[in-house]
Amino acid sequence: MSKGGNNMEFTAEVNRLLQILTHSIYSNKEVFLRELISNASDACDKLRYISISQSDVTIDELKIKITVDSSKKTISISDNGIGMSREEMIENLGTIARSGTKTFIENMSKDDDATSQIGQFGIGFYSAFIVSKDVTVLSKKFDSEEVHLWSSDGTGTYNVQQIKDKNISGTEITIKLAKDAHDFADKQIVQDTIKKYSDNINFPIYLSESSSIDGEQINTAGAIWAKPKAEITEDQYHEHYNLLSRNFDQPLSTIHYKAEGRFEYDVLLYIPTTRPFDLFDQQRKAKLKLYVKKVLISDDTDIIPPYLRFISGVIDCADIPLTVSREILQENNVVLSIKKAIKNRIISTLNKLAKDDKDKFDIFWEAFGPVIKEGIYEDYEKKDDLLKLIRFKSSNTKDGYRSLEEYIGDMKPNQKSIYFITSEDYHSALANPLLEGYLARDVEIIILTDPIDSFWTATGIKFEDKELKHVSHGTEELTDIAVTKKAKKKKSKAKITDSDLKKLIAEMTRVLGDHVSEVKINPSLIDSPVCISIGENVYDKTMQKILQQRQGISLSKPVLEVNPNHDVMIKLSDMFKNKQTKNINTTAHILLDYALIMDGEKPLNIEEFGKNMQDLIGKFN
Repeated sequence: MSKGGNNMEFTAEVNRLLQILTHSIYSNKEVFLRELISNASDACDKLRYISISQSDVTIDELKIKITVDSSKKTISISDNGIGMSREEMIENLGTIARSGTKTFIENMSKDDDATSQIGQFGIGFYSAFIVSKDVTVLSKKFDSEEVHLWSSDGTGTYNVQQIKDKNISGTEITIKLAKDAHDFADKQIVQDTIKKYSDNINFPIYLSESSSIDGEQINTAGAIWAKPKAEITEDQYHEHYNLLSRNFDQPLSTIHYKAEGRFEYDVLLYIPTTRPFDLFDQQRKAKLKLYVKKVLISDDTDIIPPYLRFISGVIDCADIPLTVSREILQENNVVLSIKKAIKNRIISTLNKLAKDDKDKFDIFWEAFGPVIKEGIYEDYEKKDDLLKLIRFKSSNTKDGYRSLEEYIGDMKPNQKSIYFITSEDYHSALANPLLEGYLARDVEIIILTDPIDSFWTATGIKFEDKELKHVSHGTEELTDIAVTKKAKKKKSKAKITDSDLKKLIAEMTRVLGDHVSEVKINPSLIDSPVCISIGENVYDKTMQKILQQRQGISLSKPVLEVNPNHDVMIKLSDMFKNKQTKNINTTAHILLDYALIMDGEKPLNIEEFGKNMQDLIGKFN
């Protein structure tokens, strides 16, 4: 730790992150070099853009230099890019501003193998502490003469002080290597690591064992997206994807082409294999770099829509002004044209993948299906194309996925709609009595278990002119479909007359009072006495709970549907005729609580439920 200057504490998030890093046995320590070189490249990109947009800023050849000292056991990563002021050092090196950081740290803390998450997600500058005893950062902002030194040993505090008489342009990070990281003071090991992870960095990377000379350039420093596809290997694509995404998985699919016509531009996009930890972070965007003639002008655009935010890649277009502001960029006609074309290309690529390689697409769907569903209600124009991508589990298949096209191909004679149920998990959905009438007719039920399913299914979706209907709203249509499976229990020979049934329904409605919106008959119930359903034009329970949490909206009362042919209902009717008021009250409440439990909910009142059960059991003595 340097003396002098101001000692400051890391923010709580940084402090926790450093604890995890420094106390983890990290098998893939080389990640730090990739991260720091990528940061240096970003700094050079920013200065190159400023030099183009501001005529009074001149620059030398932008480059990155790595210096190793085997005797001192140090490694330095320097660049002559934009540099940092004192305030920027504090903001960039002492704070993590990203909203996803807290979630990231929580995930790492819960994971028994936290180090695997470090390697998967990338951690920027803080990766230096994986291999360090202490870290120093020397930097000068491009438009200032002040040089500042930042230093820390990663134990919770850092120091910033101004340095005089130090000749530097840009930023230099020097790492005093920990004992178990001395390999990174070896020139050959460092060279191999850079070739492996950073060969496609757009600036020359020099490697030397002396701070006084640049040494030899060890990367190709080429714009991979401008090269013909035939000249690029899978390993090169993989390396470039890792640089952009800061992940270590392999791209599931690569989209690389040159668009020609009214506007010309190069596109290189990657569809990942593994879900990033912050996929559901509302502030997350696709990791897309926008270039103009190989000059980075923005890495913060809305070219790729939010529901495709897992994409990373590069777009390079010569028809966009270099000095365009971010606000104007969003309204630029060229950008708007690119935005539409890119979206269409990604969706068509995913549809092609779904048709050509089911196993690979299932991997994609497992990771990114929930965000694709967001697009169904966010992007009306592409809704039909996105519905073709939808995959689901159903009552006909436990393992693997089905598509809506497959569902329609297997619909029963006289079946009018596509039927679905939303639930917290597959097995709870199958146990719901609402499905009995459908299963008895071998009608397939789509089982949806993502919270987002309650949103997109509530928008009046149709697929190939077939309406998607919640099972609560499709029971009347079942009368046109033949029953193919027998009930597990034999039907009682006793029957309730229509008159007695109406009286019983009225009595149950009175007894249950404000707990239900309606009590009605469901003739499609087979083995269960009752079930819970949702009324017409009412959101499902998941949507209602979300709206209650966010907007304070009250939950709708459930509909209790009864099986007129079940023994319990026949006995309940006899109780009513014999004026057994207390027994009717107890049984009606038990039936409602039973229906709620089978719907995945708790009884209305646990204490009352317990008492009612004891009263019922006591009658057997």
